[in-house]
Amino acid sequence: MKTPLALLAFALAGLGLSGADNFPPHMVANSLVRDLPVNAAGRHYQLHIGLPESYGKETGKRYPVVYVTDGYWDFEKMMTIRGCLVYDKVAPEFIVVGIGYAGDHLDYGNLRRWELTPVQSGGGGPDASGHAADYLKTIETEIIPLVEKEYRADSSYRVLSGASLGGLFTLYSMYTRPGLFQAYIAATPWVTLENEWLLGYEQDCAKAGHPLKGRLFISVGENEWPMHVAGVKRFNDRIVSRQYKDLAYQFRIIDGERHAGMQLESYVRGLRFAFAPLAPESGQLK
Repeated sequence: MKTPLALLAFALAGLGLSGADNFPPHMVANSLVRDLPVNAAGRHYQLHIGLPESYGKETGKRYPVVYVTDGYWDFEKMMTIRGCLVYDKVAPEFIVVGIGYAGDHLDYGNLRRWELTPVQSGGGGPDASGHAADYLKTIETEIIPLVEKEYRADSSYRVLSGASLGGLFTLYSMYTRPGLFQAYIAATPWVTLENEWLLGYEQDCAKAGHPLKGRLFISVGENEWPMHVAGVKRFNDRIVSRQYKDLAYQFRIIDGERHAGMQLESYVRGLRFAFAPLAPESGQLK
């Protein structure tokens, strides 16, 4: 068995670093990685968990949790943003849980398409997409219970967030399991998937008399694909037209940005909006 120093040397060698370059790798403070057992669907999830700075000191305190899809990409974004928002007192301290996959050299594109899409879409065979219901069930019955059992999570305030297909999944979850989360951040959601399937789903939910509750933030980049921007705008118009009395809603176009570049600003503004009721302060500094 390799010692920790030997493992570090091995990892650095893999990066082409040796000799004078043998410095410790950068680590995200107050974070850890947990691999979950392979579930019944054969999915092997990995959680990236970011604990608040005060977590080890204020042992009686519980914290709201932000769950973010595509944790291999977006966990570090959330961790970077969190410190700024807490410093400005526009958000409370919160736990970040990025949901990803265990293993090396993974094809994130195909893995995420399996579970972030609520209907079959594109090629790859009939089982390559359309499993959002299974993914949502895993989050509800396995991931949330684990987080709330083993960490001091405040079960009264959960936030779900995601970008692109993750944004689509966030909106799908809001309609499918209302009340599971108290706030939603859907950055550049892919609402045009399969001829705007989500708009039809929204229509069915509205006709069934299922009102939306909580806080919802949706955004799109000004310079994204015109068809995509138009689809997100249509979804925004639909939400506005419903006039849900128990839904606090904000829509924002991120000026000058495309599909990836708009996501950081979207998460900043989305988290501020999601946590507005719990913010220690609000308004302009005096």
